[in-house]
Amino acid sequence: MSLIKKLSCAFSINIFVIFFAVNISHAKSAPDSFADLAEKLSPSVVNISTTTVIEDKSRQMPSFPPGSPFEEFFKQFDQPGGKKRKAQSLGSGFIIDETGYVITNNHVIDNAEKIMVILYDDTSFEATVVGKDPKTDVALLKIDPKKTKLKAVKFGDSNNLRVGDWVMAIGNPFGFGGTVTAGIVSARGRNLSGSYDDYIQTDASINRGNSGGPLFDMKGNVVGINTAIFSQSGGSVGIGFAVSSNLAKQVTDQLKQYGRTKRGWLGVLIQEITQEIADSLGMKSAKGALVSSATEGGPAEKAGVKTGDVILKFNDIEIESMKELPKVVAGTPVGKSVPLVILRNGKELTLNVVLGELELAEKENLIGQANNSGSDSKEYEKLGFVAEELNSSNKSKFNIKDVDKGIVITSVKEESPAQAAGIVAGMVIVRVGQVEVNSLIVIDQALQSAIKQKRKALLFLVKVENGTRFVAIELK
Repeated sequence: MSLIKKLSCAFSINIFVIFFAVNISHAKSAPDSFADLAEKLSPSVVNISTTTVIEDKSRQMPSFPPGSPFEEFFKQFDQPGGKKRKAQSLGSGFIIDETGYVITNNHVIDNAEKIMVILYDDTSFEATVVGKDPKTDVALLKIDPKKTKLKAVKFGDSNNLRVGDWVMAIGNPFGFGGTVTAGIVSARGRNLSGSYDDYIQTDASINRGNSGGPLFDMKGNVVGINTAIFSQSGGSVGIGFAVSSNLAKQVTDQLKQYGRTKRGWLGVLIQEITQEIADSLGMKSAKGALVSSATEGGPAEKAGVKTGDVILKFNDIEIESMKELPKVVAGTPVGKSVPLVILRNGKELTLNVVLGELELAEKENLIGQANNSGSDSKEYEKLGFVAEELNSSNKSKFNIKDVDKGIVITSVKEESPAQAAGIVAGMVIVRVGQVEVNSLIVIDQALQSAIKQKRKALLFLVKVENGTRFVAIELK
């Protein structure tokens, strides 16, 4: 081999080695030990001890029919209301401010008569509740440290976490205070049950008593509040969940300032856009949130949002799926005017909406209220149902309320596209596509148009028991 060829070969090998080394350097290696980090952070983690008065119903008088002679007989031996006793429970928390602010889970201190915060050195203080938020299971406490110097920790940016990153949990599992466990981020953005959920899943051991404790990254920042576990035995099986720090910080800032949360409110009922719905609207991909109704007098309706609109962007943030919208809206300040990009009749429009307050809307029972805008019968074979125009007779037959216009489904064919889509007799079609339905002719025209455009499905807005819902029915 010539000298030039040898040099060329060696050069290419060196380039490969350098390239390989650079790529490896991006991955964070496992620490040799967590000892230094644990020693530094443990003084900021506290134990939470609560005392709750509960009623012991074990000796309460049995129930008898009014006037029964047994009722008077048992009163001689029983104390009305049963006995009351005190129950104690343990949890975890962490200090976020040297003046005495402590974060924990709402379920740790809920209904507690007395809350004690116990420091790393066993010094204890009675705490008061500054505010709590059941929706995210976050609570903010305050203690008076007097002359005791507290060591606080800071929130990190949970959005910077990657699946596979190392994390460390410190807490009070089963009463064993100061327990340190470590693991990795197993998943991000988990939704367990609520509209505002943003959980980090980790395999760091989390057990009963860890609730409210911090989940740290390797820089010592709090990236989550340990909240829940998935377990059939009650012990850790490597599936734990922590409220993301970005969500927790947002909530605690509001609790500290107002004593409660003040979330942004848009005033729409939304649903997921399936591929069938996307096809029926002529969309290239199933993205965004479909508006099934707008609250009358709510922020969205005032801004011009209509039933059938697809919300694509909120405040310049792209909405990839329906679940993202409530979180983004809730985290936006009340009263702020934000741009809202919607899709209507195949065209994108930008509206400006001034957000209301979710908590006030809930107080006024506005959440979930919809603004919903004689008789020949006809069978639609391609869809698989029979329908007729709404009248007093079929309204009475199907017990239809709160709707005055539309087409009522009188029967659904077995194994038809309509049945597969969940359509049942008694449902009322109020819109087809983005057009209001007031006669069978509207459905006829929409069906002919869909066939002409070779669409795979037709989108209907139907009245259901608790509001309205879009349903995409495939075309046979």
